[in-house]
Amino acid sequence: MTTTPATENMIELRNVTKRYGAATVVDDVTMSVRRGSITVIVGTSGSGKSTLMRMINRLVPITSGHISVDGKDVMDVPATELRRSIGYAIQGHGLFPHRTVAQNIATVPQLLGWDKARMDRRVEELLALFRLDAATFADKYPHQLSGGQQQRVGVARALAAEPEVLLMDEPFGALDPVIRGKAQDDLLAIQRQFGTTIILVTHDMDEAFHLGDLIAVMSEGKLLQCSTPEKILTEPADPFVQQLTGTSDRALKLMSLLPLKESMQPIKPGLTYGLSETLNLRDALAEMIWQGVDEVAVENTAKAPVGSISMERLLQLGKRS
Repeated sequence: MTTTPATENMIELRNVTKRYGAATVVDDVTMSVRRGSITVIVGTSGSGKSTLMRMINRLVPITSGHISVDGKDVMDVPATELRRSIGYAIQGHGLFPHRTVAQNIATVPQLLGWDKARMDRRVEELLALFRLDAATFADKYPHQLSGGQQQRVGVARALAAEPEVLLMDEPFGALDPVIRGKAQDDLLAIQRQFGTTIILVTHDMDEAFHLGDLIAVMSEGKLLQCSTPEKILTEPADPFVQQLTGTSDRALKLMSLLPLKESMQPIKPGLTYGLSETLNLRDALAEMIWQGVDEVAVENTAKAPVGSISMERLLQLGKRS
């Protein structure tokens, strides 16, 4: 077996190419995915982003190049074994219609030979994690769930066997905007809890900026740039990248990436309104405009003031962005 020394990178792609006849769908892509991070692959339809991701769990055969997961070359691991060790969630959720919610979630643990008590505990744990009451939902069938509930069950099933890697292909694409935003926040909270390495494919740049530690931009099979959200916005490597991120709201997008905690001013006594230090600058600005206040206290989780921020300061930071 080809094994590389353990590094901080969970997934390595080296010169990965996929051809169908004369057509090159993925063209010589090299990138690294850090352990415990979220990497979002974006691009227009036909850019090769889903094909690239599906080569990681060998749902699509690799034409040339090498992919390793946790130091092991994926071609040295039997495909069925590889797929059981990597969670996979897709748009439409891919739930088995004639299996209950509990049975759907337990699919991979059952294939791995877990005993019933262990499977039942894991199902209950995941239902609780996704705020789905076991007594209410465990025995329901997918058609009895809302779109948002189906999405949560789909992600729960992908996480059931405690994989270190989770691949997600447009998982929120079918959800309405309000449910979609909540689903994204749920994913961030769960990823922080488990430290799962996630690769997520989307065509939605706002989703990419909200979720990604790194954003990989693809076009016509090529990887144009793989950088932090800040660098994608401030140092686009290609005109297509700049076009994809947009120009009119660039300052607001950058403000959404900057934490209020790192931009606050010293504590100022007498301020009657407070904002959580966990907000980003864009949300802080929106809240201050909504409340009609020029200056607020910045509070920690215990609601104690740790600083302040003024409208003038926020606007200066926005212009600098």
